[in-house]
Amino acid sequence: MAQIEHKVFEDIQLRLEEEAVVKDELRQIVRELDRATRVQIANLNRVHANPTGPVPKVDFDVLREQLQKLDKLVSESQYYKYCDIWRNTLQQILFLVAFSTYLKYERLPTVIEFEEALKLKVDIQNELLGLHIPYEDLLHSYISVANELSRLAVNSVTNGDYQRPRKISNFVKELMAGFQLLNLKNDNLRKRFDGIKYDLKRIEEVVYDVSLRGLTKD
Repeated sequence: MAQIEHKVFEDIQLRLEEEAVVKDELRQIVRELDRATRVQIANLNRVHANPTGPVPKVDFDVLREQLQKLDKLVSESQYYKYCDIWRNTLQQILFLVAFSTYLKYERLPTVIEFEEALKLKVDIQNELLGLHIPYEDLLHSYISVANELSRLAVNSVTNGDYQRPRKISNFVKELMAGFQLLNLKNDNLRKRFDGIKYDLKRIEEVVYDVSLRGLTKD
């Protein structure tokens, strides 16, 4: 009668315990990173209360510090094993970079600007190991900017800025045109992109209403 080799199970249990320790450490770092990210998003969202005022400053130093802790803990071979733990938070951080750049320059950041802001490499070719910025997450941040701009268009008019909604409309149309060049395979990304047309519809309603009331300069 065949004997079961218990050492195999013992080795597997040891590996499971080691992985559990790593996951706990990662989750702790991500909790701190998520908390710091939410503080910065709340700060940047002050632009909606005063769209014509100075752009609220985002402190990326505290975010980079936590990202570096994460980078040290994740070995190159473990990225795809654990990336779901921090994916949502990383997308929020990328949104911070993208939206703050738009508010300052009315454009999206370049790949280099993303990399300089967070001290992480962007993986356009899908070949990097270790902690990095997947190109899908960059696209998610672009979509989040479109979502936020539909809100900003409304708040700009409320605060007496009647020219901004048209600029926002033109920008979101260009963003949509860029996405239409892509053959998106990611279902979640595709669904979020489909939602941009509702953001654009809301923005265009604002533009139409302002034009109808004769508040814009043609």
